[in-house]
Amino acid sequence: MNQKTANLASPPRVSGGPVPDGPGAPGRVAPRRPARRRARGRQWPGAVFISPQMLVLALFMLVPTVYAVYESLQTTRLVGGTHYSGLANYGTVLHSPEFWDGVRRVLVFTVVQVPVTIALAFFFAALFDAGVVKYARFFRTVFFMPFAVPGVVAAVMWSFLLLPDFGPYAKLMRALGLGHVDFFSSKLILPTIILIVMWEWTGYNVTVLYTSLKSIPQHITEAAVMDGARLGTIIMRLKLPMVRPTIVMLCFLNTVGALQLFTEPSILAAFQPQAVSFGFTPSLYVYNTAVGTSDYNLGAAAAVVLALIIGALSLGAFAIRKRAGEFR
Repeated sequence: MNQKTANLASPPRVSGGPVPDGPGAPGRVAPRRPARRRARGRQWPGAVFISPQMLVLALFMLVPTVYAVYESLQTTRLVGGTHYSGLANYGTVLHSPEFWDGVRRVLVFTVVQVPVTIALAFFFAALFDAGVVKYARFFRTVFFMPFAVPGVVAAVMWSFLLLPDFGPYAKLMRALGLGHVDFFSSKLILPTIILIVMWEWTGYNVTVLYTSLKSIPQHITEAAVMDGARLGTIIMRLKLPMVRPTIVMLCFLNTVGALQLFTEPSILAAFQPQAVSFGFTPSLYVYNTAVGTSDYNLGAAAAVVLALIIGALSLGAFAIRKRAGEFR
């Protein structure tokens, strides 16, 4: 064996002493603790920035929620003070016909108001996006203005406009030969509230959908036009599927808001108390129970039940969206 062969057969030597045995030895993977520590260090600035929002969330949402649950488990009497009553208040709420009538009424309100509002909003947003409306910027501003009006102001304004004897709409109905129309009657009070809420929220949905439509790349629409697609086909077959996530998000937000319906019926109750009952909506039932009858414990229990119903519906909607593949 010559010297060259011997050098190839012998293992390489490491200058500076024996080969170390440990985390830094050749062929071994060093632990990732330093990298993890660096990653944790990079997370601290984000935690510091969101801490004020988390503090506000804790003060104005978590603390009142915990306190409401605590109050719902108590019963206060004029004689005897406050004592623990367990789930008795929840049993009273769950066996209350007025509470469940309000739940059914607000579900009907949601099923009608939310789809119609979203459909109208998409229709007008698509017209503005297509450029077929002159002075589109002016009309977009006009559509958004009702959303800027506080709900109490809007409800009071519409209450005067719809007065059965002196309101302009009642006079218009009589001029058209439709006779005396009482928009605050027990049969028309719910459709009246639906129209008021649609007037308030359609502009907001138009703005969101218009922004989503504008985010679609222009070359996609141009390619469809070159292929001979008409405007209606482009809107329904191309743009509508592309803004579907935005529509789903708006449906969710509008549904949560509809289930908490309170302002409009509480204002209209001053004009027609017979049409707006004690538990016309679950939120109104909570308010009238806690403030009207001074039974804060029962009102807290009703509020917790309403929150659980809304939470269950929200989780159900989230599960449906996840099953449809919107969340990976």
